[in-house]
Amino acid sequence: MQNKTVDARGMACPLPVVNAKKASEEMTEGGVLTVLVDNEIAVQNLTKFAASRGFQSTAEKKGEKDYAVTFQIPEKGAQNAATASQPTAASEPTCAPDSKKHGLVAVLSANTMGNGEEQLGKILMKSFIFALTKQDQLPETILCYNSGAYLTCEGSDSLEDLKSLEAEGVKILTCGTCLDFYGLKEKLAVGGVTNMYEIVEIMENAGTIVRP
Repeated sequence: MQNKTVDARGMACPLPVVNAKKASEEMTEGGVLTVLVDNEIAVQNLTKFAASRGFQSTAEKKGEKDYAVTFQIPEKGAQNAATASQPTAASEPTCAPDSKKHGLVAVLSANTMGNGEEQLGKILMKSFIFALTKQDQLPETILCYNSGAYLTCEGSDSLEDLKSLEAEGVKILTCGTCLDFYGLKEKLAVGGVTNMYEIVEIMENAGTIVRP
């Protein structure tokens, strides 16, 4: 067993997750990986990363801007054995990547649509999100970043429509760095928080990306 500590304090998203991923892949003998960060958004992102990899994780607040997230990393041999023991349907390819695993993805990078008058842009964006709810094929994921973070927070004119989409199974994710930058961290009203690593991953694997 081996233990490792990654000091990611002061690093911008998605570096804490990227460094944690790299360190975990280097720990072939398993052990405990500890990642030090200085904000709650990074803690959330690291915890989500751990869950996506099947790692047990704990988070501890040591000071006002001092957090430690620890992962229990299984030995690589044990991981491989567990994977090998899982039955695979004969009709399914075992090595082919699922290039469309995220299906249709809507990317909302602003709280307005198009260039020109801001008020008109907000009206158009509200109409766009409403129109999404009426499509035969709903997006599997909606990504909100930059001022698009306002759309998922208290006071948004589109909250009712976004909550309707979420109830239909649409995954709604808002950039944590953006929420923090605009002071909206406590006002998120629909969906969950994501990070730039996951945003890139989802967009890379999307079957179709829609951008208003």
